[in-house]
Amino acid sequence: MNNILWYVGGFIFVLTPIVLVHELGHFIAAKMSGIKVLQFGIGFPPVAAKLFERNGTEYVIGWIPLGGFVRPAGEDDPDVEGGLAASSKRARLLTLSAGSIFNFVFAILVFGLLFALPREVMKVEINEIAPNSPAETAGLQLGDVLLQVNDQPVGESYSILIDEIRQSAGTEVELVIDRNGAEQTVFTTPRLPEETPEGEGSLGIRMGQVETGESTRMGVIPALGIGAVTSYQLVREMVTLPVKYFRNQVNREEVRMVSVVGISQIAGEAARSSVEQNRLQDILWVMGAISLALGFTNLLPLPALDGGRIMFVIVEAIRGRRIEPEREGMVHAIGMMLLLALMMVLIVQDIINPIQLPS
Repeated sequence: MNNILWYVGGFIFVLTPIVLVHELGHFIAAKMSGIKVLQFGIGFPPVAAKLFERNGTEYVIGWIPLGGFVRPAGEDDPDVEGGLAASSKRARLLTLSAGSIFNFVFAILVFGLLFALPREVMKVEINEIAPNSPAETAGLQLGDVLLQVNDQPVGESYSILIDEIRQSAGTEVELVIDRNGAEQTVFTTPRLPEETPEGEGSLGIRMGQVETGESTRMGVIPALGIGAVTSYQLVREMVTLPVKYFRNQVNREEVRMVSVVGISQIAGEAARSSVEQNRLQDILWVMGAISLALGFTNLLPLPALDGGRIMFVIVEAIRGRRIEPEREGMVHAIGMMLLLALMMVLIVQDIINPIQLPS
């Protein structure tokens, strides 16, 4: 019961601002483009209450406490004057892409806040070495602190190290370590995925973060810069992940699509961790990552998504005339049914086989 409360709380307090930011992007872009907006709501329909009306737009509150919604006039009907479908191609492209753009900007701000907060300086060290692994062969030892991999600083997280090791599978890598206060250079060759025993990584090590007893704080501008770099790295990982998956360059057991149930579980565990440890970093990291994922997913050229509608505008620009609204509407309707079916499958999967999150 306690877990369910955390998951519901994560669902409301993490997903709601992310979805609201997305819809706010559509709303602002539509208003800037002169497109009529009939309703802007906080939460999902049905409408629970009307707050006020201004410039032809009703501002309402929905019964379902998740994000928000925008209802432009003439979304699929080019005959509605001042509506979305009747607006120029530039206006439609801006309005359709603005939701994802706002999600990307929101993620940069969230990550910037994360890095600007005072925090303990951490170091990444080796906690476990598998027998007969490349790490053991190279002479790595428990307690070794990982400083660099192929001249790239490891820093306080595993992401750079893991990404570099994955890309260098089968080729030699250079590791700079700190062993008892002295820097050493070690060369080792990560195993290819097909050569890696189940339950082990390419090097055969398990890592952990250890506090140094020092604290640090980053300025706002550098923190936003790091937030932008972090956002770029995560989006790049989303783009390349399918290729790595089919090339067997990632552990397929760790890659799966999730529904709102799985996202709520992740957000709930992050919220629990932040409350129990009295720190915001965990919840901020999850908020930034989910915001990027929402923005990226919505730009995919799939029917019913923003990216699918953008593709129709691009095709219209190339061929010089609009695809018949009835055909476009049918494509989006079919796409929506398929997406809903996929979502139901993922919901069942996340209930029967919950995500196993690391401690």
